[in-house]
Amino acid sequence: MSRAFSVPPIVSHLRDRLVPYTMDGPDYAKMTNWLPVTYDEKTRCGSYYFQLLPGGYTAFHEHAGYEEFYIIEGEAVESDGTVLKAGDFISFPPGSYHNTRSENGVLALVVEWQP
Repeated sequence: MSRAFSVPPIVSHLRDRLVPYTMDGPDYAKMTNWLPVTYDEKTRCGSYYFQLLPGGYTAFHEHAGYEEFYIIEGEAVESDGTVLKAGDFISFPPGSYHNTRSENGVLALVVEWQP
């Protein structure tokens, strides 16, 4: 017996609108946007597009699980001075503490997961 194949919805940062990222409060929502793909707020796991507008930055935060991101376009600077450019991939392990900023804006695909 064959099973029907179902195609999951396709999400595209080129087609679908990013919206203000409000989980860190209204001040950060003014400089950050996102587009959830599989992210679940309850488990704090999943994937999403994340954008820092020019001059934007994230709050310092600690990770319970892994946070990994791939830079699609632009440039980001980590709190330790590491510069991330388009094509770069970084993985923050559980317990890591950092923030990210961008002078000219950045778009990344982020995946958060638990080991």
